[in-house]
Amino acid sequence: MIARLVWHAGLLAVAVVTIAVQLDRQSAVTPAMSRLVPDPARAFAQAQIAATAYRKGSADQALTHAQKLVHQRPVPAETLALLAQAQIKAGQVEEGFVTIQIAAKRGWREPNSQEAMLRLASAAGDDAEATRRYIALMLQNRTEDALLSEFGAQLFGDPDGEGARTLADIVGGSTRWPSAFLQRGARVIPAETFAKVVVAASERGTPFDCRLLQHAAGSLRSKSTTATNRLEALVRRQC
Repeated sequence: MIARLVWHAGLLAVAVVTIAVQLDRQSAVTPAMSRLVPDPARAFAQAQIAATAYRKGSADQALTHAQKLVHQRPVPAETLALLAQAQIKAGQVEEGFVTIQIAAKRGWREPNSQEAMLRLASAAGDDAEATRRYIALMLQNRTEDALLSEFGAQLFGDPDGEGARTLADIVGGSTRWPSAFLQRGARVIPAETFAKVVVAASERGTPFDCRLLQHAAGSLRSKSTTATNRLEALVRRQC
């Protein structure tokens, strides 16, 4: 009899844990369910609660929930980025800047921390660091072209400036994403800088797809004759 009771109690415990975990996962899709998740089982749910507190709650609530989130999930850059936002909202500006820098170093694919670091570096006049953050954002599909165009004009308006030189070093030193750079860079980077970077990267041995190169050259015709001529000359040499 006792064994059966223990067995049923064990099954009940497993069922409760399973339901809690499922609710927690579902809260990532349906934030309203986050409050239904038992406190010990909150992972995704705590992220939703912290984000809601940041948007709608007081500064103290936002900070408390964000700190709890980081305590539960200290590794992901996303949780640190949320903590940084909560710290700044609570008036802990210096602490927030330190946290956002840690988040940006830990997660190059975390867009909020990368955008924050881009803005900070740009405001500080550190065009090289801003360019590195810009590239991290450019490689993410969810980054809006409007943001990239805004900072593209600031960082790469001078084809011979520090931002443009850093961009040329990054593109010329990588063979992993030249196609992505051709496709998106032509839209969001000033035409003459874009063309100069592509030519410089090609001279360093970076391979560019001829079809994409021709398309990029065509897309610049309405922007800059000089840039178009540079890319068309590269097409003739390379393709």
